[in-house]
Amino acid sequence: MCEPQTEKEFEKYYELRWKMLRKPWNQPKGSEKDEREGESTHIMARTDDKVVGVGRVHFNSIAEAQVRYMAVEEGYQGGGIGGLILKALEGRVEKKGVKYIVLDARENAVGFYKKHGYRIIAKSYLLFGCIQHWKMRKDL
Repeated sequence: MCEPQTEKEFEKYYELRWKMLRKPWNQPKGSEKDEREGESTHIMARTDDKVVGVGRVHFNSIAEAQVRYMAVEEGYQGGGIGGLILKALEGRVEKKGVKYIVLDARENAVGFYKKHGYRIIAKSYLLFGCIQHWKMRKDL
């Protein structure tokens, strides 16, 4: 697990985010980014020169952080990479005194987050008109 440092590393990082989280729903390149990229902590997992997992965390307040854009390449899912990325993100904000972390999990990822100590607190939004999200929280 590492933070992307170079322009090339960020390019590969964002490419995986787009490929896994936007491309299947015919969303354009660029839709995998938002206005908080520069103030966020980014973590990626690599095998040699290939980025196989990504995730991001940012602060919503002094007490609250939010995880977003978690994705693991299809051939690498189920091997623990997502858990390692999540743990690295949590560690970065916990060191800075965050009390809890929130996220909006896609329905198919709720079990993954529950396994890592998150609980559902509310039904959230419907992305692209078809992907139900659930607001989840983990107290640190």
